Amino acid sequence: MIPSKKKKETAQISTASMPDIIFMLLIFFMVSTVFREFRGIPVKIPSAVNANKIEGKRNITYCYIDVNKRIMIDDKLLTTKELTPMMYLKRTQNPRVIVSLKVDENAKNSILDQVQKSLQEADARRIVYASTTK
Repeated sequence: MIPSKKKKETAQISTASMPDIIFMLLIFFMVSTVFREFRGIPVKIPSAVNANKIEGKRNITYCYIDVNKRIMIDDKLLTTKELTPMMYLKRTQNPRVIVSLKVDENAKNSILDQVQKSLQEADARRIVYASTTK
């Protein structure tokens, strides 16, 4: 009689401690992660005596304009020609979008006028000016 071949046992990795390892890694990454807060380009916002606060920041898009005529929206430096298509796209994605202009108090009126015309071409209906209160 021919002896039967023994089945080879396969080595298996125990997965019993897998959830513990996953939760430890999850906690480690949650504790060690630092979220960067968007600051925009440096702008000195003018003060106002009588200002209203906008409730909720969900639909607000911040547009920064500094002394050097730089325009920044969503971490992107733009020209006035690039501003119109970008804001039109934002307007079509969210019709309730509010454009908050954070304009440096020493910025030239010519760049502000160009930005306003670009926003009008993009059909931005709600434009507000950011200010600090006294």
